[in-house]
Amino acid sequence: MTLNEQHKHILLQVAKASIVHGFDTGMPLRGLVSEDPLLSAPGAAFVTLNRYGQLRGCIGSLQAYRPLIEDVADNAFKAAFSDPRFPPLSRAETAGLSVEVSVLTPPTPIEECDSPHALLRQLTPFEDGLIIDDGVHRATFLPSVWEQLPNPEDFLRQLMAKAGMTAWSPSMRCWRYHTVKFAAPWEAIAPLATELVQKVG
Repeated sequence: MTLNEQHKHILLQVAKASIVHGFDTGMPLRGLVSEDPLLSAPGAAFVTLNRYGQLRGCIGSLQAYRPLIEDVADNAFKAAFSDPRFPPLSRAETAGLSVEVSVLTPPTPIEECDSPHALLRQLTPFEDGLIIDDGVHRATFLPSVWEQLPNPEDFLRQLMAKAGMTAWSPSMRCWRYHTVKFAAPWEAIAPLATELVQKVG
């Protein structure tokens, strides 16, 4: 995955435009098309909103099943208005807001995860995102979560708590992935460049 600086600027513009569209219409920005093959190809991304350094919303996709620009637009809207941990974002809260986009590589299975110790031996802190799934519960932490939880045991313990798991399951399945992460303050993100990304329909 090779995202250049223009790609990053466009995806941040898409995220902001979708949130603004949500303020105006209550709906995400849809029908976006781009002639850029990377933006129009299937992609998976998380959009994280932070306000004055504190989490304000985070929603994303783990699998690529729609064009990357559509994934970013939809997840930006959901991070702002549909994260169950927070009330919907208000226009006033854009003061102090930053928008972060994390584009995921395809998750790869970790074959040996029959115990926490076996899993932790294979993780690279600050690089690997992690998905755990026991067939009933599922959760992920982005690589950026290592910044708050640098201890691997704490990282895994908190991820299990997020998933609602109370103990390690013999049916546990695990995947790792990496991300390309970029962010900007709300006021620094320019309006969506319509000559680069167009809305149809």
